[in-house]
Formats: sequence, C-alpha cells, structure tokens
Amino acid sequence: MEVTYIDFMTSLHKKTQRDYLARDNAFPKAEAAKRAKLWAYDYWDGSRDTGYGGYRYDGRWRKVAEAMAEHYGLKPGDSILDVGCGKGFLLHDFTEVVPGVQVAGVDISEYALANAKEEVKDRLQLANARQLPFADGSFDLVISINTLHNLPCFDMESALREMQRVGRKNRYLCVESFRNEEEKVNLLYWQLTCACFFSPDEWLWWFERAGYQGDYSFIYFE
Repeated sequence: MEVTYIDFMTSLHKKTQRDYLARDNAFPKAEAAKRAKLWAYDYWDGSRDTGYGGYRYDGRWRKVAEAMAEHYGLKPGDSILDVGCGKGFLLHDFTEVVPGVQVAGVDISEYALANAKEEVKDRLQLANARQLPFADGSFDLVISINTLHNLPCFDMESALREMQRVGRKNRYLCVESFRNEEEKVNLLYWQLTCACFFSPDEWLWWFERAGYQGDYSFIYFE
C-alpha cells in the first residue's frame, strides 16, 4: 500500500473566514500560544484569540464522516480510532452515519475529554499520539485530523509509526502545510499550537521515513 492524497477536509476548512493580521495583532501572540498549549478552557471554549472561541457540537463533522464512511466502505462492527479526537464530535457522527460502528479516541487534553460528547465519552481516553495504548492491528480505520503538526519534530516519526501499527486496514491523516511563502506566513499568523511547519514534499519525506502507508491531505491557509 502506498500513501494516497484524498481530501475530506478542504470544504469544511474553507467555511471559516480568517483575518490573519487581526488574529496576529488582537492579542499578544506569545501569550495566546502559551494559553492554547495548555489544551484547557482557553483553547477550546475561551476567546477566539486563544483557540476555537467555543468548540460546541453543531453537526459540522457529519459530512466528513459520511464521506469517509463511503470511501472506506465502513459497516456495522468496523472499528475506528481518532488520534487527537478532541471532544469526540467526529466519532459521534460516525456512530450516527454507520450505526453499529465501534469507535475509540485519544487526546492529550483532559479538558476536551471531560467535556466530550456524552454519547461517546466513555470511549475516549487520555493518551499521546507517540504511544497509543492499543494492540497491533486493532482498528479497521485510524484517523488523525489537524493533530500531528502540533507534535515536536522528535515525536513525529513515533506518531506516524503508531498510526501504522494499530491500523489493520485503512489510515487517513490531515495536517497543515504550505505551498508558497504567502501560505506559510498566513499559517504562522493564524496558528497557536503548531510545532512542525512542513511543505508537502517534507511531509511526504516524513511518511516515507516512518513507513506510513495510508491516505493523507493538507490544509492550506490561502
């Protein structure tokens, strides 16, 4: 199996209007990043300056779940792991799109897990992407959306190898990237938690180095 580009995320990403300069100037950026990287209230439900500005369930992930379910042929009894699941909104939508599917999620945010969607809360646990608490080949589909770029460089290979290890069939990840200097500057203006900034070719180098075999896509800040 080779890595394959497939985009489940751009349409959702582009629904958010972003004023990059305002984001950079409205609040001291270093302080905003410090608060965001605690992965607590400020990041999830505080001001837009320090994170999502209120990350509440609104059904936005359902179309992503539907697209993935169709593409991967998910059926009742199949198992899905979300690495960096946050409050579990996407996993919840998977359970509605494919009744009977088995879901699990991990995240490093105690706050997100404590405030997760009640319907899937008991299937989420605290863990780091670099060391997943599951046996080899545990899941039919392993996904990670907008998470791995928050890891320090020295954890990237381990995280990719872990996604490969615990998946037995399909894998998909989405990370932030840039194709030109304009997009790189916009990413730097907008981001609060990113630790790794890579071009598409550099991401592909990481995939090859870690032996990641699966699907991927990139988010660009145009």
